[in-house]
Amino acid sequence: MSKTLNVSISPHVRSRETTATIMADVIIALIPSIAVGVYVFGARAFAITMLSVVSCVASEYIYEKLLKKPITITDLSAVVTGLILAVNLYSTAPWWLPILGGAFAIIVVKMLYGGIGQNIMNPALAARCFLLLSFSRIMTDYPRLDGVSSATPLTLAKEGVYTPVRDLLLGTHSGTIGETSAIAIIIGAVYLCARGIIKPREPLSVIISTGVFVTLFSVIQGRPVTLDFLAVHMLGGGMLLGAVFMASDYTTTPVTPWGQVIFGCCVGFITALIRCVGGGTEGVSYAICISNILTPLIEKLTIPTPFGLKKERGKK
Repeated sequence: MSKTLNVSISPHVRSRETTATIMADVIIALIPSIAVGVYVFGARAFAITMLSVVSCVASEYIYEKLLKKPITITDLSAVVTGLILAVNLYSTAPWWLPILGGAFAIIVVKMLYGGIGQNIMNPALAARCFLLLSFSRIMTDYPRLDGVSSATPLTLAKEGVYTPVRDLLLGTHSGTIGETSAIAIIIGAVYLCARGIIKPREPLSVIISTGVFVTLFSVIQGRPVTLDFLAVHMLGGGMLLGAVFMASDYTTTPVTPWGQVIFGCCVGFITALIRCVGGGTEGVSYAICISNILTPLIEKLTIPTPFGLKKERGKK
């Protein structure tokens, strides 16, 4: 008895997930970090966030409208780019900075490469690096807490002063809008892992490797390595934020499991190199952008061999 088979083109595995639903989950995961930033730094942090989001969405819409391309702002990817850029900015940033950064992220890094899924770097991080290189003084203007200008935990650590772990967890210290509270970022990470948006190995490989390489470089340089020292490097600055929301980007990071681990170790190594050997205090943004460039090579080295391929080659 013959059966009628329906042959269709790929993809053959269907899923209810779409770009919009995935981006909506990322937005939800970012809410705790943004909420803490607004609570700590005030209404100006919220204004910077909104300016960044509006700039990204407007840039994508105007670009596609002028070039008569399909309008894609409903997939929420531009909103996510705006939020990620915003959480990497200080609340003291002038109003034009998130607008310029948003336009650069969308037009230069995303749309000129073909739109979502075609960019070679994380647009928000590439924009932050662009702003750091172009306006370094403004981008390192620490916000004031209780009327007093305060350096970030990593800057203080360079001087031998370590921020208490409690402050690192709660976010009651100086920093960018979304990086101060480790607990808020961890809540977002748990949500993304529970929803299946990211795998734990992606952020863990970044965080653990950073701790290992920071320890290694410090021992080589003869510097004391204490728990407070490691806590600042693994919980302070943009480490957690970058590991959870940027080093797990679908487009610019490897798709293979081992590739994701190697990618995370590359980010950790470069971050530790910049922090301990170089003159910088942060390094996560540059580390992820450089590792993004290495993604095609990492995937080539870790991609599984298709079943039967070796046998076919042997026959030939």
